[in-house]
Amino acid sequence: MYCLYAFNGELLCFVHVLLNALDMADKGTEVVIVFEGMSVKLVPELEKETNPFHGLYKKAKDRGLIDGACKACSSKLGVLDEVKAAGVPLLDGMSGHPPMSGYMVRGYTILTF
Repeated sequence: MYCLYAFNGELLCFVHVLLNALDMADKGTEVVIVFEGMSVKLVPELEKETNPFHGLYKKAKDRGLIDGACKACSSKLGVLDEVKAAGVPLLDGMSGHPPMSGYMVRGYTILTF
């Protein structure tokens, strides 16, 4: 079981998070994605059908691989409403941020990007 924490807000970096999550899931590995830090700004961009990576994002989202996005970072970076509108759960269990410990106690290995 893997939890892919994406901190980097660069689209081409995040595409590799999507690709790896989909590949792992295709091979039977339980995997989830968490948007954290600058990556939360990618949610509204990836929601746009004109984005060249919208299809990958939608596939991961439709398969339930996106566990959520950091509420504090979404708010601070001005995308809270867009993240909510996208239907991405807001995670805030650690002073407004998603705690890694919650995944670790459930047996997930954390990978950061």
